[in-house]
Amino acid sequence: MKKYCTLVLLLMLYLRGSTQAIVTGEVLGLNSNTPLAGAHILVDDTKQGTVSEEDGSFKIELFYGEKSITILHPNYEQQRIFIHQDTIVQVTLQPLTLGFDTIATFDPVAYEEKVAVVAAGIPYRKSNRAKEVENHDLNPYRSGTFQQGINQQEEPPYFNTEEYRATAEQNPQTPWDAPFSTFSIDVDHASYSNVRRFLNNDNKPPKGSIRIEEMINYFDYAYPRPSDGLPFNTITEVSDCPWNKDRKLLHIGIQGEEIPLEQTPPNNLVFLLDVSGSMNEPNKLPLVKQAFRLLVEQLRPQDQVSIVVYAGAAGLILPPTSGEQKDTILNALDRLKAGGSTAGGAGIKLAYETAHSSFLKDGNNRVIIATDGDFNIGQSSESALEEQISKEAGQGIFLSVLGFGMGNLKDNKLETLSNRGDGNYAYIDNLPEARKVFINSLTGTLYTIAKDVKIQVEFNPALVKSYRLVGYENRKLDKMDFDDDNKDAGELGAGHSVTALYELELHSKPIKKAPGEASIYQRQVVTKKANTSKEIGMLYLRFKEPKEEKSKLLSMPIQSETKALEASSLSFRFAASVAGFGLLLKDSSYADWSYKEIAQLASTSMGKDQLGYRQEFLTLVRKLEQ
Repeated sequence: MKKYCTLVLLLMLYLRGSTQAIVTGEVLGLNSNTPLAGAHILVDDTKQGTVSEEDGSFKIELFYGEKSITILHPNYEQQRIFIHQDTIVQVTLQPLTLGFDTIATFDPVAYEEKVAVVAAGIPYRKSNRAKEVENHDLNPYRSGTFQQGINQQEEPPYFNTEEYRATAEQNPQTPWDAPFSTFSIDVDHASYSNVRRFLNNDNKPPKGSIRIEEMINYFDYAYPRPSDGLPFNTITEVSDCPWNKDRKLLHIGIQGEEIPLEQTPPNNLVFLLDVSGSMNEPNKLPLVKQAFRLLVEQLRPQDQVSIVVYAGAAGLILPPTSGEQKDTILNALDRLKAGGSTAGGAGIKLAYETAHSSFLKDGNNRVIIATDGDFNIGQSSESALEEQISKEAGQGIFLSVLGFGMGNLKDNKLETLSNRGDGNYAYIDNLPEARKVFINSLTGTLYTIAKDVKIQVEFNPALVKSYRLVGYENRKLDKMDFDDDNKDAGELGAGHSVTALYELELHSKPIKKAPGEASIYQRQVVTKKANTSKEIGMLYLRFKEPKEEKSKLLSMPIQSETKALEASSLSFRFAASVAGFGLLLKDSSYADWSYKEIAQLASTSMGKDQLGYRQEFLTLVRKLEQ
């Protein structure tokens, strides 16, 4: 009997690791019967998935115990298919009321029913009250002449109420004049999903919306996990710079410690939801409800949730409620309606008061705001809001910010508030992005493992002629800020990774003498260590434990060994392709290559791509190929 049980166990383990079925197929849109690129194909009850390519095709493997896939697209209804063997499918999706291009004749009751069942993962069946009007184009962004895959208008008139912070590119620096480069980390992802929204609507994103560091950090790079009790691990790599043949590229990667959800402390969450009139659009409040349903479904009995809303005034519609009472929380979400002006300041004040009333000393206390960022009544100045939010963060209540919608997004304000609240900022343009924030990256969204994380690189002037940090324009710090524990910096969430790239111009051979006097009081010299070292510099990191106010310091040398681009890691090549994409979109004077070359580099560095995010990026790049 014992031998028989052992054989059964071995057989089960074998089957569990083997492929159950391979599904290949294509995704089509019902109206035009044309291929749909960018549709998400997700294996139900797993974190596995892929994205349809430009011709609508996809391929995905199902493993033991998996029986169905769900196909999602922001403009169409989801569809679920049950799989029992290798199969080829053709999936035709019907227009979804929540989409951006097609919309139903608006019946509020039927619409709320539809949103609820889609969010719950139940296939939707049309009711008699929902009268579909197909090919009814309500997308205000499809205007102008389509040239080279994108509307070349810099600022379409429909975007004139969106607000972005203009930043100038980082310029090259010489180690003689500026031996230290210092900046705060940035784990926000909002810029990438916002840029994706513009491109999917065939418009060129405003330059202020493009933050290259956020585009790079949208993706996971499978860096080695930390050990020795540290909250993160760090790697460096040097290879050829693909957009400038005369330069090298330094890749810095930081990987945060992963914490299983069941091991995380209890949550005290306050949902602060904008229900003002500007949120009365299909891709705003209805999508907010869908996104937060995903979070609520993962709550545990030890977690608690409150809901504060604001429009003309702020109000508490759900007092602190256990995560065990999911129906109560979801019913409160379902009752929300949009209308009125935007008392954002009053809403933030009430949200923090509510968080204090249910504060968990040994828990995760966090306000999560969902808005398009329009604060037009009451305490609306950035400086007043910043001061209040920064004070609350110092008392252990963090802030996460979720931006929604188009045409009215106040990106500059939302980014500022999240930075001061020691939190993160994401832009949610569709349901798959909500899944990324609240399912695939939930612990990183909710739990901070290190705060005020700063990076400083000291470059060796004997080997490095000049350097240029790619992105991080609004995260720059002065040299003395690195050692100042009162200087605010970025937070690292559980499982999050941070990537930074430097363009380097190297000396053809080590410099062995000083270039001259810096002043009558100082003389620049190259030390013996610099001459003999094989290090292009030193990497320093400062961080604080989440509940500590004194920072810790880590350091490591950056070796000068340089690999050819084709021999560099998948992470190096893919991060470089994303950075180059951002440089071209910003019309950077430092990038000398094409969208076609970006696509070629990205296609060679896709890796496992289990959730299809890299394939989706490649599809975006190919839209813009000359």
